[in-house]
Amino acid sequence: MTILAIGAAGIAAVLLAVWLKGVRAEYAVYLVMAAEILFMLSAAGRLEVILDAMERMRGYIRVDSAYLGTLLKMIGITYVAEFASGICRDAGYGALGNQIQILGKLSVLGVSMPVFLALFETLERFMK
Repeated sequence: MTILAIGAAGIAAVLLAVWLKGVRAEYAVYLVMAAEILFMLSAAGRLEVILDAMERMRGYIRVDSAYLGTLLKMIGITYVAEFASGICRDAGYGALGNQIQILGKLSVLGVSMPVFLALFETLERFMK
């Protein structure tokens, strides 16, 4: 799906959900969740492009594969946290969505710590 198709489908889902909210509010929530899952699956299909690009980056410069794996984990954590947070907000549980976002940010920070430590070790070697 192109971004135009996704945008149009998203607008159609929202308009239909607004109409359904007046008729059966719970169906509106289900419709929005189904649209979000469809969009998540569409975005997951583009994961192959990201993996190919990361593999090409490894060919251009010598990068430890652990760093690229860490980058991929950070992208995955961010994506899942945003997706879950959005569903919680759409269902009317904004506080829970905020907690999921905070946990996602802390998880990204935790996963990225080895990269920061390696950066500081490299800087320390150059300073001596």
